Amino acid sequence: MIAPLFFDRPQAPSPRWVRIATVLVLAAALAAICWGLLAASTSNWSAIWRYRAVFWQGWLLTIGISLAALALSTAAGVLLALARRSTFLPLRSLALLYIELIRGSPLLVQILFFWYVVADHFNITDRLLVGTLVLSGFSSAYLAEMIRSGIESVGASQLESARAIGLSPFQTYRFVIFPQAIRQVLPSLAGQFASLIKDSSLLSVIGLPEFTQGALQVNSATYSTLESFVPLGIGYLILTLPISALSRLLERQFHYES
Repeated sequence: MIAPLFFDRPQAPSPRWVRIATVLVLAAALAAICWGLLAASTSNWSAIWRYRAVFWQGWLLTIGISLAALALSTAAGVLLALARRSTFLPLRSLALLYIELIRGSPLLVQILFFWYVVADHFNITDRLLVGTLVLSGFSSAYLAEMIRSGIESVGASQLESARAIGLSPFQTYRFVIFPQAIRQVLPSLAGQFASLIKDSSLLSVIGLPEFTQGALQVNSATYSTLESFVPLGIGYLILTLPISALSRLLERQFHYES
């Protein structure tokens, strides 16, 4: 018999005190690094404090953009996932083409293209509208594949049973497929939302006054690079760390042994 590989062996959960000690050590190491950086620089926090409204407004705008993009991309992702499974070949091909084009090109390139080419051609000057739509379109391509994989994880026997009891296609999706698919993809969706928040920082390249753009403006006004970008990093961590923790929690909750 071949011995199981090291990474195939079941891992016993670590004692709680070990996990707490690990977190404390990592936090202390991070605090020491941050303190060393602050001590090695000429602090100018008083100048940064005068621009606190810029950080606050940019942070709130980032939250608003992320929530709007999440809602739009989720709706578009569901429609794209259904289109990818359609029996109508042109619709299925168009959905596949869109997904591959969006996933195959960088988000930064898409932002620049849609703002300087598409928006300029149609005389659209609303940066917030363009940025939200581009971010939604980018995220929807990834969400579509996640949702499609969740739909296809439902066994064929359950679909046959739904047909046997006379459920319509809409009822089959509503009562059989979607409840199970959503349960499977919830951890991935949580992770994608965290990525969406971080991706919103790229909208600063078109002058949208979100969180990153605010930090850049403060840095230009005060010439205090470290003091400008430390709040930026902390602000994004405040938004993404709870979502990452939620993603890990959902992965453990919905994990099934094979």
